[in-house]
Amino acid sequence: MASVSNQQITRRQFGAIAATGAAAMAMNSEANAARKSPGWIDAHVHVWTPDVKKYPLDSNFTVEGMNPKSFTPEELFAHTKPSGVDRIVLIQMSFYQYDNSYMLDVMAKYPGVFGGVGIVDHQKTDVAKTMKKLASKGVRGFRTHSHGDDAKNWVNDEGMANLWKAAREQNLAVCPLINPGDLQYIDALCQKFPGTKVVIDHFARVGVSGTIEQKELRTLCQLARFKDVHVKTSAFYALGKKKAPYLDLIPMIRQVVDAYGPKRLMWASDCPFQVQDDYTYDPAIALIRDRIGFLSGSDKQEMLRGTAERVFF
Repeated sequence: MASVSNQQITRRQFGAIAATGAAAMAMNSEANAARKSPGWIDAHVHVWTPDVKKYPLDSNFTVEGMNPKSFTPEELFAHTKPSGVDRIVLIQMSFYQYDNSYMLDVMAKYPGVFGGVGIVDHQKTDVAKTMKKLASKGVRGFRTHSHGDDAKNWVNDEGMANLWKAAREQNLAVCPLINPGDLQYIDALCQKFPGTKVVIDHFARVGVSGTIEQKELRTLCQLARFKDVHVKTSAFYALGKKKAPYLDLIPMIRQVVDAYGPKRLMWASDCPFQVQDDYTYDPAIALIRDRIGFLSGSDKQEMLRGTAERVFF
């Protein structure tokens, strides 16, 4: 009897060990797949050309103010391809203001590679028509940019209302570039125009001061109650300690993941600014891809591809 009992225990132990080993192998396999899987999407990049004759700058900008002087798709690919990024969401560069021509030409030159976020003059009466025309060329979102304290006027602005309603009707995204103090106005707009898809850039710049303010972060997380709000986990070079490998940002990312879930978050670099000075590209994607233990392989798939794919492609 003793030998039989010992044999049974041994089998149980063997089964437990095998199960544990299989689980560990599965976790390692998932992590390796997430690390090596090609086809990541960078959800926020700007490009521009030194050819200002063909693509004139807006009157508010000068050639001397372009830094770097050139950041073309070909220059961008030198950074993205080694990290497994093969699709990119272009954000209309402010150098060109409402003239989206260069972005559209880049998208047409590389079909399937680029999604687009344009800029339109929301005060124009035909803004909905303009948005529809741009959408037919692959633009899936429209940037609104807060200057000073003007975001406080957005809630009651007729032009902004037209933009939000048109975005909702055409299944396009409103993409606010805002400061933490502006989150209250986005909250009010989400209440006023339920169902409008929203993608907030760069954590709403929480942490740009060098400190992650918990009150600001809570306000950002409160927006998660609107199911159509998304957040870009992006521009790591500009937040917190502003130093690779950006591990100080992990607690903020954890709170945002807990609030929104990975299916409403998307990683982005904010190139070319992520690759200027001493900053480089791969540490930015590596923070999500390799360095955060609480993210599963499927979480990474969503943040590095799935969410941006659904919204912008």
